[in-house]
Amino acid sequence: MAVLKWINLSLLALYPVAWCAPLMRAGLLPLFGLSEISVVTGLQALWETDLLLAAIVSLFALVAPYVKTMGLALVQFGLVGRNRLPILAVMGKLATADIFLIALYITIVKGIGIGRIETAWGLYLFTACILASLLISIAEAGRAVD
Repeated sequence: MAVLKWINLSLLALYPVAWCAPLMRAGLLPLFGLSEISVVTGLQALWETDLLLAAIVSLFALVAPYVKTMGLALVQFGLVGRNRLPILAVMGKLATADIFLIALYITIVKGIGIGRIETAWGLYLFTACILASLLISIAEAGRAVD
């Protein structure tokens, strides 16, 4: 399963790209231009308005997936024992929560019909990173059972 090690390591580079990439384009009215929103710009706005929510979203969107990926790399390369996999599984569950929240926000805004939202390539990259990390974790957990 050497391929999984390298895919997992690539996530350490892809996550920061996904955080800066546009997740969506949003605008109040169809006549005006759309603003690009990324994880980073969204967090910047949150830190200015709601510190508690910004801290929670930062944990889910940035810290949890990155720590989980680094921890899994340490396990894969034999630097940390496989007994750490249950802890990493919890981190993985925290990391998937943000994808649900983004999808929920897009659905709510589209349902209201006041503004306009278009998904952008960063949302797909970010989702792919989270899902790849999830699949690698499942494969590693399966190896632990063998």
